[in-house]
Amino acid sequence: MSILASEIEDMIRDAFPNAKINVQGDDGAHFAAEVVDESFRGKNRVQQQRAVYAALKGKMDGSAGELHALALTTRAPD
Repeated sequence: MSILASEIEDMIRDAFPNAKINVQGDDGAHFAAEVVDESFRGKNRVQQQRAVYAALKGKMDGSAGELHALALTTRAPD
C-alpha cells in the first residue's frame, strides 16, 4: 500500500500546526521531509526526529508500514 506526500504532510501538520513543512517524493514509499518548528528549540536532532516519527502514527513500523523510507531534516527556526 502506498502513501502520498500530502498525507505525510497532513500527519505532521496535525502534530506541528505552526511548522514549516516540505515533503517531497512521488513513488509512494520513499520521501524526504523538512520540518521547521519552534518546539524543536533546545532539543537535539534525535529528540526532534522522534517527535516527527511519532506524528506518523506507525506508518513506518516494520514491514507493515506504508512508508518505506523518509529522509528527515528537522530544526528550530532561525
